[in-house]
Amino acid sequence: MTKDNRKLLRIGEVSKLTTISKSHIYTLIRQGKFLKPIKLSIQTSAWVESEVLEWIEQRIALRDQTMGVA
Repeated sequence: MTKDNRKLLRIGEVSKLTTISKSHIYTLIRQGKFLKPIKLSIQTSAWVESEVLEWIEQRIALRDQTMGVA
């Protein structure tokens, strides 16, 4: 992973990128269905942008598999 791929996103940015509400993101994390954040401090967490984008791509691929799209 290059330094360019290490941009960190705060919860608001992750929410906008995924179009999932902040509270639902935390629900998905507890269910093991979303990426765990990196703790930056006691009250601050962030996600690696490239990992979030990959998670989105995986959701698209899963959708395409279930719809029979190659």
